[in-house]
Amino acid sequence: MTILVTGATGRVGQQIVEQLLQRNMDVRVLTRSPSKVSFSKMVEVVKGDLLNIDSLREAMTGIRTLFLLNAVTGDEFTQALITLNIAKEVGVDRVVYLSVFDAEKAVNVPHFTVKYGAERMLKEQGFSATILRPAYFIDNDVRVKEVIFNNEVYPIPIGGKGIAMIDVTDIAEIAALELIRRDQAETTLPVETLNLVGPDTLSGTDIAAIWSEELGKTIKYGGDDPSGFESYMETIMPKWSAYEMRLMAERYVGYGMVPQAGDTEHLTKLLGRPLKSYRDFVKNLINNERVIFEDRL
Repeated sequence: MTILVTGATGRVGQQIVEQLLQRNMDVRVLTRSPSKVSFSKMVEVVKGDLLNIDSLREAMTGIRTLFLLNAVTGDEFTQALITLNIAKEVGVDRVVYLSVFDAEKAVNVPHFTVKYGAERMLKEQGFSATILRPAYFIDNDVRVKEVIFNNEVYPIPIGGKGIAMIDVTDIAEIAALELIRRDQAETTLPVETLNLVGPDTLSGTDIAAIWSEELGKTIKYGGDDPSGFESYMETIMPKWSAYEMRLMAERYVGYGMVPQAGDTEHLTKLLGRPLKSYRDFVKNLINNERVIFEDRL
């Protein structure tokens, strides 16, 4: 049957759609701006959003499987619960939900706690769901590349306990595989939670060392104090959101995002290939920057 993908114009959602199309699945997306969608004509597009009840009902008509992604916004929790309530109402009972690593533990970080609330609804309302709990997205670091290149500092407070960062393409492929498995199951499958992690658990100094090795010059780790990171984030996002990023960074420093036994092995088996590494990301980013520089000459 057709699978509905929300958040389809974002980094993860776009790639999930492509992964589903590669596997010959029928895909529908819900978006505020259909004119900005550049998917294949095979993708059915419904205009609307997660607070528009009529558009939600329209988007969910004739499907049974949903990919739910909520952006980090002030009304994220309302969006999640409204969407799941409408899904329940119209009989969409198979869900893959993008949550966050250790969602139940970071009680002071708004979007962690919000996602844990949505997880509880999935479990208590009888959905057949896969809950994906990704660690830090590797490609988030595109946002700080200029600081690294120009100031020779890795500025994100990661701390010393380590984070098993994961590549967005790995997240998208795992999500697509789970959507298909849920959609094609002949019986209701139990709720499952997957920690989505990368192959290496890296500290802030580890990450700075990788940049140093790949750039051929010393890149320093900016340290565990989140103040400078928060100030930088205020230049590219609303102040409340930058403060939330600070709270998240404090979580990294205090607790890390360390895989449980068997997490990486399970994901590798699921994908049938190795997980992409942070070093791979750095190499690709540096190579792309060199190509851009050469093109300008």
